[in-house]
Amino acid sequence: MKKAMGLFAASALLLVPVIAQKTRGGKPEVGGGHIPARGPAPVKHAAPAPKEGAQAHYNDRQGHPNAPHVDAKGDHWVGHDTGPNDARYHLDRPWEHGRFNGGIGRDHVWRLGGGGPSRFWFNNFYWSVSAVDLALAADWLWDSDQIVIYDDPDHVGWYLAYNPRLGTYVHVEYLGNQ
Repeated sequence: MKKAMGLFAASALLLVPVIAQKTRGGKPEVGGGHIPARGPAPVKHAAPAPKEGAQAHYNDRQGHPNAPHVDAKGDHWVGHDTGPNDARYHLDRPWEHGRFNGGIGRDHVWRLGGGGPSRFWFNNFYWSVSAVDLALAADWLWDSDQIVIYDDPDHVGWYLAYNPRLGTYVHVEYLGNQ
């Protein structure tokens, strides 16, 4: 009996994060395979970028990740609000390796083929996560996660790589087709 109660208690604890992310209809509010219909709109009223060394906070609601993410209801891009003057995403040589022409948006879902945040690939297209966003991609599975690439309307030279499993995204630079 004690074993059964312990097993039940352990199972219940594992379900708490899953239940916390559910909405009506049993669909997660973030992630769970949801793919946004479009990328973020350009920022009209920029929020200040976090000060150097300061930790940004993105968990806008209980159960949401503390990383830039997309709310499944309404496709709101949480965390994409600092606008084009955010110095953290300035590139001296934007599009240095050309522009990505493999397919952008919800109709183009790519499976990661390996590497890590500093250099990853899919279908012979190579990418790198912004140094600012490296820690935000710690939960990504670099050899199997699916991602969707969106244009970043505010940061020249950057794209946004969205992970439907987690519902999070990071800024990525295209390194070319090799």
